[in-house]
Amino acid sequence: MARYRLGTIAAVAATAGLTLTGCGGEAASESPSFGSCEVYGEKGSVSIEPVTEDTLTVQTNLPSPGWWKGISPEKIDGGYEYCLAANIAHRAGLSKVEVVNASFDALVAGQTKDFDIAMAQISITPEREEVVEFSQPYFDSNVAILAKKGADITASNITSKKTGVALGTTAVDFVNETIRPETEARVFQDTDTMVTAVSSGQVDAAIQDTAIMLGFTKASSGSLEVVGQYKTGEKYGAIYPKGSPNAEAMDEAIAAMSDDGTLEKLSASWLGPTLGGDPAKVPVFEAP
Repeated sequence: MARYRLGTIAAVAATAGLTLTGCGGEAASESPSFGSCEVYGEKGSVSIEPVTEDTLTVQTNLPSPGWWKGISPEKIDGGYEYCLAANIAHRAGLSKVEVVNASFDALVAGQTKDFDIAMAQISITPEREEVVEFSQPYFDSNVAILAKKGADITASNITSKKTGVALGTTAVDFVNETIRPETEARVFQDTDTMVTAVSSGQVDAAIQDTAIMLGFTKASSGSLEVVGQYKTGEKYGAIYPKGSPNAEAMDEAIAAMSDDGTLEKLSASWLGPTLGGDPAKVPVFEAP
């Protein structure tokens, strides 16, 4: 669609069940906030029918530095996607957000229930669109290579390295079809386990979205680094339950947040500081 403007990587450079009391007004300073989030736009400007009265139930996959502030549902009180959910709740006139942790593979396979929206840095793909209903995009993403600090991993020798990917992510097909390592990539149950495998030397490199890998780099106290990235043209979208009566209204809210700069504000507030680096400056690797 021509009407939306994504919260892009450039915006990053410029700069879940916890239930919280909602707020109104143009910004959080005018009334109580959703955790550490500021909210923008008109309260009640869209209308939805949530699965739980006065509550937006949002599913995700934790931990996810920068995107969700906290490592368990009861600790979440900020982050790009959490605050995006808070802004949707605000614009829908709801006063609470409930965060539910789920496996990434279950989310993209459409196997979860009883939620209004799911956000977990999920790339929109034709295969996934066959089983889940996506929102319009809200973020652009590449995939990066995470390795131990000082590891000798380059665009020319990556195929000889032991690589790891997380189950259900688009990196699985990207590694197998584009990078094509000499040793088949090891598939881990989740991103956290994959990153731990890099730290412990089980694999030489982990491959996943650049913004996600930068977040784990900063959290590693200098032991890990992002050595390069591949351009993929991927975009993140939220997942709605199949046949959701709220899809159009929540798409309207996301489109408005693209148009009025809210997505850029979320990037500046949550991704830039947490990632500790500019994704646009990560070296771009050419596929072998």
